[in-house]
Amino acid sequence: MISKFIDAHVHLNTLSSEKMEKMMEYNSGFLSINTNIPFFDEIEEQEKIILKLQKKYPGRIKYFTTFNFKKWGTPDFVDDAITQIQRGLDNGAVGVKIWKDVGFDYHFEDGSFVMIDDPVFDPIFDFIQKNKIMLIGHQGEPRNCWLPLDEMTVDSDRNYFKEHPEYHMFLQKQYPTYEDQMQARDHMLDKFPGITYVGLHLFSMEWSIKEVATRLEAYPNTLTDVAERVCHLQLQAKDNWEAVRDFCLKYQDRIIYGTDVIDDGNTPDEEIAARFEHLWNFHYDFFATENTLSAPEFRGEFKGLNLPREVVEKIFYTNAKETYGFSDF
Repeated sequence: MISKFIDAHVHLNTLSSEKMEKMMEYNSGFLSINTNIPFFDEIEEQEKIILKLQKKYPGRIKYFTTFNFKKWGTPDFVDDAITQIQRGLDNGAVGVKIWKDVGFDYHFEDGSFVMIDDPVFDPIFDFIQKNKIMLIGHQGEPRNCWLPLDEMTVDSDRNYFKEHPEYHMFLQKQYPTYEDQMQARDHMLDKFPGITYVGLHLFSMEWSIKEVATRLEAYPNTLTDVAERVCHLQLQAKDNWEAVRDFCLKYQDRIIYGTDVIDDGNTPDEEIAARFEHLWNFHYDFFATENTLSAPEFRGEFKGLNLPREVVEKIFYTNAKETYGFSDF
């Protein structure tokens, strides 16, 4: 592992010390992302935890705020959302996140789904653009969610959607398609080209580095992270190692490392710390070495990308430091 790095996509929703001790042991930092997820605490409670952790570990933690939809369908929705965003920024957040609940969970009176490019959000995105606020987004799901089980590319998705057919969009024909989700996200970026945007999870286009590259080229103010999608890079490297390596080399200034580990109190503290340690080392081996590796998400072996050290340092540290405003540590 390199001498210092930033895990720039986590959800630190408890004050447990084990993960923080592991962070200090590895001379690392965290970007924690507040998210409007039903099984998470309220956004204000998520923020309180981060502020306490920041006080205890100065310089090691940054966070993103978000907004809820409690006033959805009322004339106050937009103003309430902007007020929530501003409150988070006033408390030190480095930007705002919009989550995949837009496109899945909210409807208009006629029953149609609310998509991220709908004009209802324009005043919010206009506020973000005018005030030069960074936006990060998780739109849609992995493309596997819309495929039959036998066509899915990784076993982790296949097993999950087999056990949870209610979330398997291939079976839920009334929901927007994967293409609908991606087109809406792209249209939002077309409308607000001044926003600095991080397309989380490889822009939700994890299945194709070509598609991710197309977005990075089309939208020069964007970056992407690899959180919870490294296995998809590994799968593509199994069959086309050179293309994945070239992708990382070409976009070395716009790729940010993260794990998407969730610490919400449902997993023992020592298991969370061990999870971080395992992923950090396994992912480092993939990006930095030429070792022959295997992953639990699919069958077969692949080779590490053996990227130059300066590229690894950008992906694991410098890009997050500069994008999210970390001080050097």
